[in-house]
Amino acid sequence: MELYQIDPIGDPRWSEFLARHPRASVFHTPGWLEALRRTYGYESIGYTSSPSGERICNGLVFCRINSWLTGRRMVSLPFSDHCEPLCNVAEELEFFVQNLQAKVKRRECDYLEVRPINGSFLRREELSGFRPAGRYRLHRIDLRPDLDQIRRGFDKDSVVRRIRRAERAGLIEKCGNSENLLKDFYRLLVLTRARHDLPPQPYGWFQKLIDCLGDALQIRLAYQHKTPVAAILTLRFREIVVFKYGCSDARYKNLGAMPLLLWRAIERAKSTGAQEFSLGRSDEDNRGLITFKDHWTRDSTSLIYWRYPEPASSQSRQRWGIGMSKQVFAMMPKRVLALTGRLIYRHIG
Repeated sequence: MELYQIDPIGDPRWSEFLARHPRASVFHTPGWLEALRRTYGYESIGYTSSPSGERICNGLVFCRINSWLTGRRMVSLPFSDHCEPLCNVAEELEFFVQNLQAKVKRRECDYLEVRPINGSFLRREELSGFRPAGRYRLHRIDLRPDLDQIRRGFDKDSVVRRIRRAERAGLIEKCGNSENLLKDFYRLLVLTRARHDLPPQPYGWFQKLIDCLGDALQIRLAYQHKTPVAAILTLRFREIVVFKYGCSDARYKNLGAMPLLLWRAIERAKSTGAQEFSLGRSDEDNRGLITFKDHWTRDSTSLIYWRYPEPASSQSRQRWGIGMSKQVFAMMPKRVLALTGRLIYRHIG
């Protein structure tokens, strides 16, 4: 077996491969990779054992990040909830991993990071040199049952009653990916990130996502009269819809706009043939967000991001750094916080 490098954006075989692989996601697609390249300058690289001219039968995709702040690394993939290695048997994955580890040993990059859904990742993880770099939960709603059965799975107090309250409030809903909707979405995003003492993602990131993903990206906004009060952004690939971003104006929390938007997105996904609605990843330490998603579905799995090599003490230092950064961000005006986001995000993917 040999390892071949491909361009997953420019090689048409990659898209054809994704169209038939059962574990492919929106995060593997050329559109997502192109948005990362245009916004942050990340070079995307694919690896496969399929020679040039043959159909691709397996693959891993990475972005190369060169940062004076966070080092030279290969990540699969930055700003993505997950990016499953698309291998058919464990031996293929181990072959890929061994070859990629050799790149680190040759100092072609400082480290690798892989973000699979499959918790096993490597059969002999204890011998592989990979260590956990982050732990998350992934919530997913099965859309194959009928809508009434799906809705009966929601928590009555935290979800169903809040949806009814929002419906009685007469909120206006708009959906699409126009520039006007994006502007209203981004205003709410800045408010939400500031509440959590975090800089917002660059506005250009969302523009590039719309340019590269087209109608696979949808923004849903809820308005009270003409005031935007909540918004969500979803992505679609084949039969899976992903809730990627959500934001709101805290002054209108009692209206139940966020549950209403999620329910409408679920209804729409179901009516257009989707079989799964992903509520996305949640940091394992974010109990509030995990509880919110538990009210929608009990179907959650552990996500572990793996890094090679990973010093044993790095996670505690990383958490300390995040805590210190949030204290600094908390003191920044919103405009300065937004500028900070444009400057730092390319370093932290």
